[in-house]
Amino acid sequence: MKFGILKSQIESVLIESYKENQLKRDMFIFDELILKNKNISKLYFLYDELNSNKGLNESIANDFINQSIVVYENTINKIKPSELKELEMWVGHVKCDNQYNEIDDLFSNSVLNLENKIKSKNTILENIMKSPVNNGEIVKVPISTMVEIANKTIESYLENLSESDKSEIKKIILSDESQLTESFYTLKGTILGKLEKLQENEMDNETIQKINETISKVKEESFNKESYFKLQKLNENI
Repeated sequence: MKFGILKSQIESVLIESYKENQLKRDMFIFDELILKNKNISKLYFLYDELNSNKGLNESIANDFINQSIVVYENTINKIKPSELKELEMWVGHVKCDNQYNEIDDLFSNSVLNLENKIKSKNTILENIMKSPVNNGEIVKVPISTMVEIANKTIESYLENLSESDKSEIKKIILSDESQLTESFYTLKGTILGKLEKLQENEMDNETIQKINETISKVKEESFNKESYFKLQKLNENI
C-alpha cells in the first residue's frame, strides 16, 4: 500500500476521534506506531513538508524536492513490512481519498508511472513555491500540529502506565472488534461472579455497599475498547 493512502487514513481516524472527543484513544497508538518509530515519523512529516506552501523560489524548490526523494528512498527501505502492516491493521478499514496522491507518484519507482511522476513533480513544485496563505477568518490547524498538541495532553497519562499496560492497550486497539466484543461479555460475567462471591463472604456493611456499587457499574458497562481495558484491570485486582 502507498504511504500516502496510509497517511490519509491515519488523519481521517484522528479527525473523527477529535470530533467525538476520543482523541486520547487513538493518540496512544499513533504515539506507539509513528512518533516512536524514527523512520515512519520521518516519512510521515516529509509528506507534510511536500504538501505545504513554503514560498520558495524555483531553484530552491527544485533542490528541496530532489533532496526529499533521496530522503524517501533512504528511509522507506529501513521500514519493516511488519511495521506498515501494523498501521494497516489500525486504519485499513477507513475509506477515504488519497490526499497525497501527487507525492506517492513523485516517489514511485515504476517506469510505467514516469509521466505521472513528472506531472506530480511539477504540481508539487508549484505548490511549495506558493506563499503560505494567511486568512484571518479561517484557522486551519495542520494535522501534525493537532497531533503534537493532543500528544502533550495525554503525556502524563502515558507516563503513569506500566510497560505491560502500554503493551496491552496497543494489543487491544489492534485486535479484531468482533472477537473483543465476545471476550468483553465473558470478562464481564467473570467479574460479576467474583464480586457476588465477595459480597456473600463479606460482613462489613460499608464494604458490601462498595461492592454493590461496583456491581452496578460493571452491569452498566457497554462494549468499547477503553471499557475492555478497564475491566481487564479490575479483573486482575479482585
